[in-house]
Amino acid sequence: MPKVAEKKKSQPKKKSSEKFSKETYEFWYEKILLMRRFEERTGQLYIQQKIRGFCHLYIGQEAIAAGGETALRKTDKVITAYRDHAHPIVRGLHPKYVMAELYGKATGCSKGKGGSMHMFSKEFNFFGGHGIVGGQIPMGAGIAFADKYNGNDNVTVCLMGDGAVRQGALHEAFNMAMTWKLPVIFIIENNNYAMGTSVQRTSNVHDLYKLGLAYDMPSFQVDGMRCETVHDAVAEAAARGRKGNGPTLLEIKTYRYRGHSMSDPGNYRTKEEVEQYKKLDPLEQVIITMKINKWLDDKGIEKMEAKVKALVEESIQFAEESPYPDPSEIYKDVYEQIDYPYIKE
Repeated sequence: MPKVAEKKKSQPKKKSSEKFSKETYEFWYEKILLMRRFEERTGQLYIQQKIRGFCHLYIGQEAIAAGGETALRKTDKVITAYRDHAHPIVRGLHPKYVMAELYGKATGCSKGKGGSMHMFSKEFNFFGGHGIVGGQIPMGAGIAFADKYNGNDNVTVCLMGDGAVRQGALHEAFNMAMTWKLPVIFIIENNNYAMGTSVQRTSNVHDLYKLGLAYDMPSFQVDGMRCETVHDAVAEAAARGRKGNGPTLLEIKTYRYRGHSMSDPGNYRTKEEVEQYKKLDPLEQVIITMKINKWLDDKGIEKMEAKVKALVEESIQFAEESPYPDPSEIYKDVYEQIDYPYIKE
């Protein structure tokens, strides 16, 4: 059985007495199912060449987005890397705007200019989607700095993959975040392989949460295949940030069931390993808990599957029928200053 989240001395105490409500599990179930079915159709559409460019699916990692969301406020900010289709959806953005962006259509959440790697929603406080590896790390600290400067008690969740921790900007951001006690939660979505090379082959430090300890940052390792453990860890970190006690680093151990991107055959891992992790599928774990509590039965599953399928198909139809951006859009949203003196060719 694969190691998912070994207990560490610095791991937050598990709130065994805390019970999540039926409504919370219903939220997790619907959102994880929606993210899963959306990404599955996205993969199919990519193969059909309806979606072009790079495409990184989130299948298997959904408990991080869903479990973290229930621990946050809508006014809190979220920023991530280029595996970013699921996060705006779980924040509340209608999936049709994400699908339209994947199609490069004008109705997309980034006006068709960003594509798969650059989702954005100001309305739902989702700040991207960033194609530069690790580029979002100092930006996440900067967003948290703005909240601290403005005197509110919002927190920023800054997500990154295990490969991004090799960037030097991480250490600069960690140092400043601790020095200024910024309300930021740094989350490493550790799916073991970065693009296709294991953590064991790329780092002398295999338990990535330890990187934060060098800055005296509260740092923990978390089981990322269960919404409950993610929620608890993010809630603790958010409470710490709101009190003015600074940042937290969470290494959330997860697994992606597809390759790094649609062009990745995943030959660096065995089929047996993937199957072992599928036994920990976050969607199935939520369903099992709901069935045990008699909150869900087979009829309820069929009803939710139909609801989610209809929503995803509606999103695809919306994207198919939407127009492409006008060529003049290339000059817009580039500079804050409307009349910036650049030359139009």
